[in-house]
Amino acid sequence: MPLNINLILIISFYFLGSLPFALILPKIFGYGDIRKIGSGNVGATNVLRTGNKYLAFIVLCLDVLKGLLPFIILNLYFDELDMLLAVLLCHFTILGHIFPIWLKFKGGKGVATYIGFLFGLNTILGISFLIIWMVIALISRYSSLSSLITSLIAPIYFFFINPNYYIGIFLFYLFLIIMLKHSKNIKRLLSGAENKIKLSK
Repeated sequence: MPLNINLILIISFYFLGSLPFALILPKIFGYGDIRKIGSGNVGATNVLRTGNKYLAFIVLCLDVLKGLLPFIILNLYFDELDMLLAVLLCHFTILGHIFPIWLKFKGGKGVATYIGFLFGLNTILGISFLIIWMVIALISRYSSLSSLITSLIAPIYFFFINPNYYIGIFLFYLFLIIMLKHSKNIKRLLSGAENKIKLSK
């Protein structure tokens, strides 16, 4: 693929990922600035803290779609694209979500967009992520712990189950970024101060 096309895709996918639905939709529906609620994170989990679970679900779906859409675009318009190149190009959507230029590079933690990314890469990985995330979340009631553990699924898959070490290393790099974005959550988990998921009665 020509370099100029790669650059156009990188920029386009970054700006797609940088759309802050978790900030835009709560403002539209009268909840104010999501950064002043709960953890202050620009993500679906924090939108849930507004008390509007339907709005949080919409934000979650849109953030997941951001991660999936680049793969759909590549599959539609580019034939026989190398998997490593596809992963490289599509991961800029995750970076856009985490480091959006509009919010001074302070965005969400990337997990929802990463889920969409995994579905685009491998449907089994995406489904596995969701199942394991829900199981850990139901047992521990910690969203952050679930996200951190399940973010290791893809690297493990490409290291040990379906070996592709280049993809595995790249996905481990994505795990490290997600882990760094969860550094405050990790500290709160270790101190026992992390917020738990509140299950409705």
